[in-house]
Parts: sequence; C-alpha cells; structure tokens
Amino acid sequence: MAQGSDTTLTAGIRSFAVGHGGAKAVIEYVGKRGARIVLVGEDGAWTDQFADGTDVARQACEVAGVEVQNEWERELMEQMRPSGDLWRSMSRRSMAR
Repeated sequence: MAQGSDTTLTAGIRSFAVGHGGAKAVIEYVGKRGARIVLVGEDGAWTDQFADGTDVARQACEVAGVEVQNEWERELMEQMRPSGDLWRSMSRRSMAR
C-alpha cells in the first residue's frame, strides 16, 4: 500500500469516529483482498473500509484513536443501526435465492 493510502485510511477512520461521537472497530481477514474494518459509531451508524492486511488495519485504527474489538460482541452488534439501503439490498439478495 502506498504511504498516501495509509494516511487516507487513517483519516477516513478518524473522520468517521469524530462524526459519530466515537467509534469501535472490528477487523476481519478477507483473504488476498486484505482486511475489512467495520466501524460502528456511538450513534449506531456504521461503515466499512478495506486495508491491505490486518496489521495495516490495526495500525490505522490505533493511529486514528479507535478501539479495536477482538470479536463481534452482543453489545456492539445491538448498537448497529442498519440503513434502509442495507435492508433493501439484503431483501433483494434473499429473494433472489
């Protein structure tokens, strides 16, 4: 990953956390693609970002001041507020099966 990309990733994580009253992250390994960082804001909003690896993801979260959870905990999952777009996309996928 280019140096500028690390900076952009960290800035994006920090920006999300600031805009949502703080955030927690869960990092998921996604094979050759690297790692998915799922950010959950204190207000229930969430987003995800991708990094080249779990080490890059952890470093970006650390620099951005976002706590990384070791796994999905019930409290964190209950805090998430899915958007209307997510519900619509999920219903299309399940109906297509």
